[in-house]
Amino acid sequence: SFKGYREEVNSQMANANDKKLIEEFRDPTSRNFAFSKLVNTYQERLYWHIRRIIIDHDDADDVLQNTFIKAFKNLDKFREDSQLYTWLYRIATNEALTFLKKQKRNLFVSLDDVGHSLASKLESSSELNGDAIQYKLQQAILTLPTKQRLVFNMKYFDEMKYEDIAEVTGTSVGALKASYHHAVKKIEAFVKQQF
Repeated sequence: SFKGYREEVNSQMANANDKKLIEEFRDPTSRNFAFSKLVNTYQERLYWHIRRIIIDHDDADDVLQNTFIKAFKNLDKFREDSQLYTWLYRIATNEALTFLKKQKRNLFVSLDDVGHSLASKLESSSELNGDAIQYKLQQAILTLPTKQRLVFNMKYFDEMKYEDIAEVTGTSVGALKASYHHAVKKIEAFVKQQF
């Protein structure tokens, strides 16, 4: 299909740009310039990915900073056997989950109970609750176990392919499809209860 062809061309172009970025980063004379290009290219996508996991804007900003610090320190070691953006998503995901685990320790609750504290943050977040339907969807997503929430966010909001999500999460495509299916069913059930 034309859409599939267009996605393939875009993916090849992104890979070529990423390759060039990595080469520029490995050259000490262009390292900082290359890294600022990388930040400009990926910061918005990564910010929203993190924000959907931890809800709060300031916390998401902090986690994004940590993600880029980790990326800067480790980009030299990046083996180009995966795409740069899936590598960055993996760092961002791990940083966001680490942040949630720290919150869990501070709150002395299970990781999935952190969802309740996130739900209260959702209520006070103007960017995420402006639209009633969007707000209900976000509430529903927060009722999901953490892994299902991650998979749903990457598939639904970031429109990632299962193969890429598998790289980010280290989970098989089959398990991800099942996870996504369960997430959708739970979200549908939650939304039906609300209306």
